[in-house]
Amino acid sequence: MAQAVRQRSLLSHVTSVLNSDGKAHPVENTFVAATVLLGAVAFVTSFFPGLHLIASWAGLAGIVTGMWGQMISATTGERFLLIIGLGASAVGLYLGMAHGGLFGGVIG
Repeated sequence: MAQAVRQRSLLSHVTSVLNSDGKAHPVENTFVAATVLLGAVAFVTSFFPGLHLIASWAGLAGIVTGMWGQMISATTGERFLLIIGLGASAVGLYLGMAHGGLFGGVIG
């Protein structure tokens, strides 16, 4: 018996994981996306000592958005991705601080 197969896009799969309760959470999902993006930027740039300013500030911003996102999150999928983003942000912040810090060489 032939049945129609519906193709799901990657975006619809991600939103179904984030909105596992069936309701839309645009604010919470925005915090998730911002935290994951800032965490990825902080993590990648932390391995280059010359980019310590970007790593430090992106890590700090990722930690702030991730913590606020944790307070307002509604589903387990959101919390899972927030923890991943928070971990990457923390690594970026710590390595960025080790390489020169938030203001290293700019002030003072």
